[in-house]
Amino acid sequence: MAGLRVDFGLLLEPLGFIKVLEWIFSIFAFATCGGFQGETTLLVSCKGVVNKTVAAAFAYPFRLNTVVFSAPDPKRCGGTWTDVYLVGNFSSSAQFFVMLAVLVFLYCIAALVVYAGYKHVYQQNSKFPLTDLAITVVTAFLWLVSTFAWAKALADIKMSTGASIISRIESCKARGTTCRFASVTSMGTLNVSVVFGLLNMVLWGGNIWFVYKDTNLHNESKRISQSPGIYSAQRGI
Repeated sequence: MAGLRVDFGLLLEPLGFIKVLEWIFSIFAFATCGGFQGETTLLVSCKGVVNKTVAAAFAYPFRLNTVVFSAPDPKRCGGTWTDVYLVGNFSSSAQFFVMLAVLVFLYCIAALVVYAGYKHVYQQNSKFPLTDLAITVVTAFLWLVSTFAWAKALADIKMSTGASIISRIESCKARGTTCRFASVTSMGTLNVSVVFGLLNMVLWGGNIWFVYKDTNLHNESKRISQSPGIYSAQRGI
């Protein structure tokens, strides 16, 4: 391919090495969030049923308001048990977070190809470093927004699938019916996804400086700072 000069040694330089880390961390970000599947369970006692386990399975993208608990028995507790749904739709925050991670993953691959194979073209055309700088700044900001939005959504998901849901279930308030919270799937991997979101935010924010150093903006400011003053002090003044 014309213009291709492969040099993997450039990936060991700060610009390339950080891009490799961004690529790896983006994989962990969308894998830990997008691959989650969980379940919350209750123990229900009602007419003819004692401590029957009912469950509601939920997963990414966390449209909890579409998830319904299974009925305790075919007779639905003598007609007192109605369909019970979880509360909340957190798909926008979850999908924003995962979509950003996937786009970053793809961009990092493209950037690494340019760094390793077309570094001379990247350095000779001032538009490429400036474009890279703009994308880096925007991506760092988007990691900030998406991570905090997803962290807030995760806190709400834990509330919507935890023990507090019993107080919102009308069927559990029927005469002769008792409900006890049993368990909910550990959300440790989702906590890890928030951590990787923060790490990505730090990486992209720190990378702004290294990308900026390759632009003509930095070179121009460096030349100005090193050039002698226009008005030199004259001897005797």
